[in-house]
Amino acid sequence: MADPSSYRPKPGQIPDSPGVYRFRDDHRRVIYVGKAKSLRQRLASYFQDLAHLHPRTRTMVTTAASVEWTVVSTEVEALQLEYSWIKEFDPRFNVKYRDDKSYPYLAVTLNEEFPRVQVMRGQKKKGVRYFGPYGHAWAIRDTVDLLLRVFPVRTCSAGVFKNAVRTDRPCLLGYIGKCAAPCVGRVDAEEHRELAEEFCDFMAGRTGTYIRRLEARMTEAAEDMEYERAARLRDDIEALRKAMEKNAVVLADATDADLIAVSEDELEAAVQIFHVRGGRVRGQRGWVTDKVEAVTTADLVEHALQQLYGEERGDAVPKEVLVPALPEPVEPVQEWLSGRRGSQVSLRVPQRGDKKALMETVERNALQALGLHKTKRASDLTTRSRALEEIAEALGLDSAPLRIECYDISHLQGEDVVASMVVFEDGLARKSEYRRFQIKGRVGDTQVWHGEGQDDVRSMHEVVARRFRRYLAEKERTGEWVDGEEPEGEQAAGPREEDGRPRRFAYPPQLVVVDGGAPQVAAAAKALGELGIDDIAVCGLAKRLEEVWVPGEGDPVILPRTSEGLYLLQRVRDEAHRFAITYQRKKRTKRLRSGPLDAVPGLGEARKQALVKHFGSVKKLRAATIEQICEVPGVGRKTAETIAAALAGSAPSAPAVNTATGEIMDSEESAEAQDWVAEREPGTATVPDHGPAPDTADLTDRQRGQES
Repeated sequence: MADPSSYRPKPGQIPDSPGVYRFRDDHRRVIYVGKAKSLRQRLASYFQDLAHLHPRTRTMVTTAASVEWTVVSTEVEALQLEYSWIKEFDPRFNVKYRDDKSYPYLAVTLNEEFPRVQVMRGQKKKGVRYFGPYGHAWAIRDTVDLLLRVFPVRTCSAGVFKNAVRTDRPCLLGYIGKCAAPCVGRVDAEEHRELAEEFCDFMAGRTGTYIRRLEARMTEAAEDMEYERAARLRDDIEALRKAMEKNAVVLADATDADLIAVSEDELEAAVQIFHVRGGRVRGQRGWVTDKVEAVTTADLVEHALQQLYGEERGDAVPKEVLVPALPEPVEPVQEWLSGRRGSQVSLRVPQRGDKKALMETVERNALQALGLHKTKRASDLTTRSRALEEIAEALGLDSAPLRIECYDISHLQGEDVVASMVVFEDGLARKSEYRRFQIKGRVGDTQVWHGEGQDDVRSMHEVVARRFRRYLAEKERTGEWVDGEEPEGEQAAGPREEDGRPRRFAYPPQLVVVDGGAPQVAAAAKALGELGIDDIAVCGLAKRLEEVWVPGEGDPVILPRTSEGLYLLQRVRDEAHRFAITYQRKKRTKRLRSGPLDAVPGLGEARKQALVKHFGSVKKLRAATIEQICEVPGVGRKTAETIAAALAGSAPSAPAVNTATGEIMDSEESAEAQDWVAEREPGTATVPDHGPAPDTADLTDRQRGQES
């Protein structure tokens, strides 16, 4: 690892002008290329305290052994030179877009004497006109088959063409009228090239003019009583319209634009491009890239523009390019695009109307492309095994963590605080094991905070404590057997419910992951330590820098950017966050919908919903008698009296009493006893109906840990 100060240029040596710079390693290989409006200011940002640099930037400057620069006169020249050097040196720390698939194009070889229409992939060739890209090669062939009736351009290979010239016999397409047969002299080279150019004009979007011309010729033939010719023209028009129907009209007829959308996370980004010509989507393509450096959405857009238009012909740049964020500064990029096209190009972010709606469609495609890329990566067994091994090695575990549980806290400005627990087994989500918790501010039997005092750290301590107290209770209930001995009787089946299913918190994980940094990790480790559990590893994943924190360590564990272990931890953390925030929004919506029922002490969400469903509205409930309220399942007379008094504005001040023990309960214990609903991840196994709420004496942490 090199010290950046060892190759830092001397003060005043770097010019204060636009330019392009290159970082080289000790083998003189270029590892990063960048451009700057001011080389002095930009390079100075790399030679600061390493602790202040982004981890990826820190890795780059410590890998480098020297830096050099080239001064240019304008920012546009800097943009062009940067692109040229990236293509030449392929630096490892620059953003590299890679196609998520090989896209086929419809190509017309105008560089040949007799141009040919064909499907082409790979690098583009000079003198060839390209249309697309298309999603599938068969879509190109279907389109060409329809258009050959009107534009009978040659489609045969060079070998077939030479053989037809030698034998003076056309191929089958020549006999059925779908080829002008220049091989046997039916048309000369000039006439055939004119056909190919008309084909290109039609594919480029100039369809209306050509169809109107054919309609005029059809009318003229009918007036001259040349009905067979008129019928052929009618069929030609129908074929062209069929070909046009394959591309839906999305914008105004004269619109030529490219729409670029980006979906990204901390490690990767997916880019999707829609090519609109003549108001129709003529092609689509997508890229996926690793975020090797610290880049913003605007930076990703700039790199995408460079790759998309860097080697294209000028006519491939449309009049308008729509992006999710503008590069900073935008003027050099816009000037470069205009120079590539030869006329003014508009680079902007759509704000409203049809273009904004189409941009949202492109963004959804980018999001799905990134999700599909991650799914393919996660579904590979070898990759998952390697990820688990990398996590075990990084955290110093004795074996791979086959069961991982992750916890996250979610709230809105301290209100409706909830937590989630997601489970991954063998690197895959186990949604039937997901659990969610309502935070009430209790740790053990001690009330630790109320209202303003609660925070994520204490909430994390509470959730982990509640989950593993339930695990210890299940462990004690089922008993333990000595290692190596075969269990007998009920223990042979393991800890199970009466219906035969495993109890909810009976199985411990090998690794607990929390969403957060050192404070959250310390809280989780403390909760386990207080319960005497020392055989479960704990770590945290901080969002900002994707650092892995372990208990008792002052510095985080930095996993390599390309590590499959880091990718798995990130996916587990993101799933816990999704599950937590979904539950928090659901609770907030229910609370707003419940209204006055929230003021009733000891009334949980389950019975609030039952009351509203039974009476239809809170207004009708307020008008109901105590006997009518008692008709609601799970609502006793005392609870009905409390509800009626609260809705009437005179809630009783008498404390709730446990009917089983006769002891006075505080409001929280009463709420837990009356509002017990086990929650599962939606879409999984159905939660059984537990009937009326249990007494507090029988209430366990499993019940307390799964309130609605």
